[in-house]
Amino acid sequence: MEAVVVDAGSKLLKAGFASPDQDPALIMPTKMKRVVEDGDGGDASMIEEVTVDPVVRGFIRDWDVMEDLLRHVLYTDLGWEVGDEGQILFAEPLFTPKAIREQLVQLMFETFNVSGFYASEQAVLSLYAVGRISGCTVDIGHGKIDIAPICEGAVQHIASKRFQIGGIDLTNLLVRELCKSNPLMNIDISEVEKLKEQHARCAEDQAAFEETLRACPKETHTLPDGQTITIGREGYIVGEALFQPSVLGLEEYGIVEQLVRSISSVSSENLRQLLENTMLCGGTASMSGFEERFQKEANLCSSSIRPSLIKPPEYMPENLSKNSAWMGGAILAKVVFPQNQHVTKGDYDETGPAIVHKKCF
Repeated sequence: MEAVVVDAGSKLLKAGFASPDQDPALIMPTKMKRVVEDGDGGDASMIEEVTVDPVVRGFIRDWDVMEDLLRHVLYTDLGWEVGDEGQILFAEPLFTPKAIREQLVQLMFETFNVSGFYASEQAVLSLYAVGRISGCTVDIGHGKIDIAPICEGAVQHIASKRFQIGGIDLTNLLVRELCKSNPLMNIDISEVEKLKEQHARCAEDQAAFEETLRACPKETHTLPDGQTITIGREGYIVGEALFQPSVLGLEEYGIVEQLVRSISSVSSENLRQLLENTMLCGGTASMSGFEERFQKEANLCSSSIRPSLIKPPEYMPENLSKNSAWMGGAILAKVVFPQNQHVTKGDYDETGPAIVHKKCF
């Protein structure tokens, strides 16, 4: 039985048996419904169903919900059988705390009885997906942006950066902007997510963005409940936030400047290799016009620090940038498990959860 690869993000969980040239078999919201009781249990108490997000800003925060979600994924969706569990590889975000790594390996061996475990950082796995072991990843996820220079398969943590900005913040920005032009709007956040996917885009450059603010045609959109709203420049404002975080009220450099500053802090002998192998990944990186704007701003940098983007192999699936960490995990699983580089049950029993820091790096 092939190893299972899991990439659990703040918005989507991707899982499937290790098949590097295919999209993950399962892509589902990282959510679980919970029934909660409000009151003292008497006649006045209310029972309601709530949705819980076990992963927040990339990190697991609710372990009980995560356990239930993984149980459903592994046994119901992927067909594991109790007593015959296989091996599993997790893609983990940048700067995952040691305590979370240890709790995950403990959950896998003590609750799920896996036969083997491995974990690797999403940034490294994304590079593996495009056949690289050195480069720099810019991962724009639902709850965060991670910028990670990688040399010979090792993340340069001292030069890496994480920002608490992600797709969810852009969605909230779109809500605020739409409310300005549609003051009577009453809309569910899930509908705003769909609007963002359809209408969010990046202007060609800052001058084009400013021109768009002055004169951008409005488009009428009818919501599922029959409400009619207009949307125009709001979509461009969402895209501009990645290059001008001041749009979000943040005093931060734009994403290209952040990348250049990150790479520039790496030793000079690795600089060229990192610059020439820059990879954009994460769901938000597929926003219309983003890659073109990113490369245009990068081209304005001095030639000594000018990033250039990796062209993905033609044989890889179209959704590579969205699923690159999972695909890289599938590639790595084909190596670490057959070559016994993973954490075995014997390793875990002998050393305990801390073994994850020795064998998964």
